[in-house]
Amino acid sequence: MHKPRCFLSRVGFFSKSGLLYWCPRKPPDGSQLLLGSACKRTFTHVITKRCQRGRKSQKKPSHLGPLDSSWQERLADVVTPLWRLSYEEQLKVKFEAQKKILQRLESYLQMFNGFKVTTAAPKSEELCCLLQPIIPSPVIDGYRNKSTFSVNRGPDGNPKTVGYYLGTWRDRNMVCVRSNHLKNIPEKHSQVAQYYEVFLRQSPLEPCLLFHEGGHWRELTVRTNSQGHTMAIITFHPQELSQEELCVQKETVKEFFIRGPGAVCNLTSLYFQESTRTRCSHQQSPFQLLFGEPHIFEELLGLKVRISPDAFFQINTAGAEMLYRTIGKLSGVNSNTILLDICCGTGVIGLSLAKYTSQVLGIELVEQAVEDARWTAAFNGITNCEFYAGQAEKILPQLLKSKENGQLIVAVVNPARAGLHYQVVQAIRNCRAICTLVFISCKPYGETTRNIIELCCPPNSAKKLLGKPFVLRQAVPVDLFPHTLHCELVFLFTR
Repeated sequence: MHKPRCFLSRVGFFSKSGLLYWCPRKPPDGSQLLLGSACKRTFTHVITKRCQRGRKSQKKPSHLGPLDSSWQERLADVVTPLWRLSYEEQLKVKFEAQKKILQRLESYLQMFNGFKVTTAAPKSEELCCLLQPIIPSPVIDGYRNKSTFSVNRGPDGNPKTVGYYLGTWRDRNMVCVRSNHLKNIPEKHSQVAQYYEVFLRQSPLEPCLLFHEGGHWRELTVRTNSQGHTMAIITFHPQELSQEELCVQKETVKEFFIRGPGAVCNLTSLYFQESTRTRCSHQQSPFQLLFGEPHIFEELLGLKVRISPDAFFQINTAGAEMLYRTIGKLSGVNSNTILLDICCGTGVIGLSLAKYTSQVLGIELVEQAVEDARWTAAFNGITNCEFYAGQAEKILPQLLKSKENGQLIVAVVNPARAGLHYQVVQAIRNCRAICTLVFISCKPYGETTRNIIELCCPPNSAKKLLGKPFVLRQAVPVDLFPHTLHCELVFLFTR
């Protein structure tokens, strides 16, 4: 057992934390075609290994070779490590993983003397709260509505290979493997990635593998909706190209997907982003619409939702509906409460609950996502919602002060994997009107653990946590990511 200060220092509790147009060629054979980012190892891999007894551990690839089923299986084992199990078995693995997370959280919370966490959990389970049964995904295969494919050297050494990464940069065995065999990626995404690779292999420009080594063509992002519409976003490093040369490249890729071999993808829209960074927002480097519709739309919980190129939207649409219904039930919002939606993305959670509450206040960092939320509210005739663009730690404290009129507030937070900023936690803790908090996490350890400790610990003047502590009542796992180890965990706190 760790000493309290030793562990909490780990989680940050005691610290602040020559340019040519495409020409028709015979496209490569399907076996030569299609990448993204493999998930990192977590302690839940231990559970997966137990379900794969008898299988010898596979060595990391030490050399490149032709693409065959072994490469595809290696990638599948990294990106979708549960793919060999039936879905029922996958759910059992995930439920046990969530149980272990709560058991570990319980041990950390009990380090505080006299720290009462909850009375709802069965003592025999040694959990920090009541753990509800896992809610399965309505769609098991091809459920992703967004996929990001990388460009790098494939097993055959070709640097213009589009797919997902296998290996690590540290071990110098990184290789890009086509991902059309992965169970969680829809055929449309794989098709667009395949034809992007066809285009790259015809292009005289080199891919940008490392920024300082030059090259231009970078990753591809594909977004789709349930109506079959497809948006593609190509990232491009301009290096020293002139504006005239950049225009030639944009026209080239546009023609390829409108009238060339890529026309079979039937794209609804094609975006082009010039980026000199690993990731760029629209404000840092605007998404340039080469052709088609500027947005993609989705039908969700009776709402027509607008989605911009870089707006956050849950990658499993059918699963997201189950998630949002769960959040609605746990929140207990009514006509006398205000719903505060922090890290709201396109605003779907708040908008779907707007008819049950007096007002919805949404905060989101990505400005385009806030514009989408406002459009969705107006289109669907929702008038009791306000959305604010910016950093939650800067907006929330002042927003809460303006709402100190005695009306109860229900807060919903859905942060990125990095968790909530400590100033956001302070604002929530110190706002007496917030008596119910719903916390959604796809990574319920690390920074999320720190957030939970700060929400539930006794008052701490040094950390400016002056309000009454929250009590963790229950957790509901919702599976949005079949075949992977990941799962959304929805926490309910009250005080």
